Amino acid sequence: MPRVFVQGAPAAYFPRHAPEAARGTVRRVTETGEEVLHKPCRDVTEFGPDLAALIDDMFRTMYVAEGAGLAASQVGVDLRLFVYDCPDDDGVRHVGHIVNPVLETSPPGRPLVEDTEGCLSVPGATMSVPRPEHAVVHGQDRDGNPLRIEGTGYFARCLHHETDHTRGFVYLDRLSKRDRKEALRQMTTHRDAVLARRAHRSASEPAAT
Repeated sequence: MPRVFVQGAPAAYFPRHAPEAARGTVRRVTETGEEVLHKPCRDVTEFGPDLAALIDDMFRTMYVAEGAGLAASQVGVDLRLFVYDCPDDDGVRHVGHIVNPVLETSPPGRPLVEDTEGCLSVPGATMSVPRPEHAVVHGQDRDGNPLRIEGTGYFARCLHHETDHTRGFVYLDRLSKRDRKEALRQMTTHRDAVLARRAHRSASEPAAT
């Protein structure tokens, strides 16, 4: 079985970091409470060098922040787009980006799976969040070509989480009032250490290997 899928297609080999990261620049990650994270993003209507450069920056920023996915709103850009480099529950790696993502609705009655989830925009906090164990997302690639991405397990969780960002939701919105308060407490406690680690990685880690 292939161990890496790039843009939904099996790949015989893929480097440790997506090549886009080598061209990218690290951007600041927005944090919960900032307006761009809490409203639906705009559709991408222009495909070209500016979009490609944004995707490069997002990959670079995601790796520096040690994330499995990153939406454009998390770097302050009000567009429906995310990148990912995420394993599924079988250890298969999935790498890519998707523009204007639309998540297929899960069949009624399908159980949700509780698992730990974090967010680069809620630094230092992790909580258990119920999500479907399967996801199918339709959208486009950076050139505007149709794209379909399917995932299970942890990768499905990533697809649901990042698509939520494009709709103006963070995972805190899926928590009870009590759990949300606990997540924000964790963020208050650990935020400075997380941001210091990101700053160190940004200054010291090669762009891509």
